[in-house]
Amino acid sequence: MKDNRPAAPGGVTYKLQKALAQAGLGSRRDMEQWIIAGRVTVNGATAKIGARVGAHDEVKVDGRILQAAAPSQLPQVLLYHKPEGEIVSSDDPAGRPTVFDKLPRLRGAKWVAVGRLDFNSCGLLVFTTSGEIANRMMHPSFELDREYAVRVLGKLTDEQIARLRSGITLNDGVARCQSVESEGGEGANRWYRIVLKEGRNRIVRRMFEALGLQVSRLMRVRFGPVGLPSRLQRGQFQELAPDETRQLLSSLGLPVPAHPPRALRDSAQTRRRPHRAR
Repeated sequence: MKDNRPAAPGGVTYKLQKALAQAGLGSRRDMEQWIIAGRVTVNGATAKIGARVGAHDEVKVDGRILQAAAPSQLPQVLLYHKPEGEIVSSDDPAGRPTVFDKLPRLRGAKWVAVGRLDFNSCGLLVFTTSGEIANRMMHPSFELDREYAVRVLGKLTDEQIARLRSGITLNDGVARCQSVESEGGEGANRWYRIVLKEGRNRIVRRMFEALGLQVSRLMRVRFGPVGLPSRLQRGQFQELAPDETRQLLSSLGLPVPAHPPRALRDSAQTRRRPHRAR
């Protein structure tokens, strides 16, 4: 039976894969594969590539109703100060604490982690409801900076610094730092500030291990245009304000929705306050 409901106010519709990506389910390319695999239905019918949906269409993924955010709405972006001792996964057979247990609950969407930090690392984690933001920040072709504060047992020599900058061969390819700056230290420990343009698994620790040095502390302080707020303590999260989210979208080359009415902008300012994770 044909569904005659209007697609959206004013007849506005959006590409299905874009609406799914905006709901935080993955990149547009991932969503296209889901549609091809028959995992998505619109108004009870199996969706096809090229389908368009609006605010009144019933979209289901694997049989579950999805309240997909219209692309005209701002996605949510959350900054979390990860402490050591948490994993960046929603499911761990070992039962270790996971960062996802600490995040605010969402309806009709899910948090997508932008990159990872290993169990023993801390610092900035970015979460978003937009698969497009996540893909744009993580994909190697966009080469976004990852900045870390690294504490090392020992001191880098000039030769070792040169190797970090020129490239070190690891078992999965060559890795190099864009910059390496000394931040001082006391006793046997020295702090360094380094910047890379990739996020392979444990890449910072492996680079220093290749030099014969042990990383005793690793903290991410910036991911692309997003920095770790100085007042955001470990275990706290903070949502970007609407204007900050627009700036992020613009810096990533993504479409920026129009400004909402003033009353909605004012009410959204409460999201800027840091919150202690549950």
